[in-house]
Amino acid sequence: MTKQIQKGFTLIELMIVVAIIGILAAVAIPAYQDYTAKAQTSEAYTLLGGMKTPVSEAISNVGNTDGCTRPNGAVSTGNSVAGITVAPASDTTQCLLTATFKSTSVNAKVQGKKVAMRYNPADGSWTCGSDLGSEIKNKACQDGLPT
Repeated sequence: MTKQIQKGFTLIELMIVVAIIGILAAVAIPAYQDYTAKAQTSEAYTLLGGMKTPVSEAISNVGNTDGCTRPNGAVSTGNSVAGITVAPASDTTQCLLTATFKSTSVNAKVQGKKVAMRYNPADGSWTCGSDLGSEIKNKACQDGLPT
């Protein structure tokens, strides 16, 4: 009588492997979605950051918010950002830069959302806010959307 040697995996072993892969996928996919959303939001911060110096200089040269306009040649759109507006804030003594995300071709967590930076010429300070979810907000920009 010869002893048979098992070749391959049993059905139970295969089912355990499939279950483990399913659990890993259930954890990894949402984490990946947040990662892509954070990567897309970084574009808005970069574009707005590039406008901070020219806008603050223009306002200081004019002496009021008449200098609160988009700088010539400034990049105001991108892969995730539909556009950037530069206009006086609601109190008209400060300048508001607002980046609006595209409504298609971006992560659902950023579609149509906004990131804004507000310049106060009285003390030269910038404040930042957005209407993004807390899980993807930039740590330096935790406030709500400034007006």
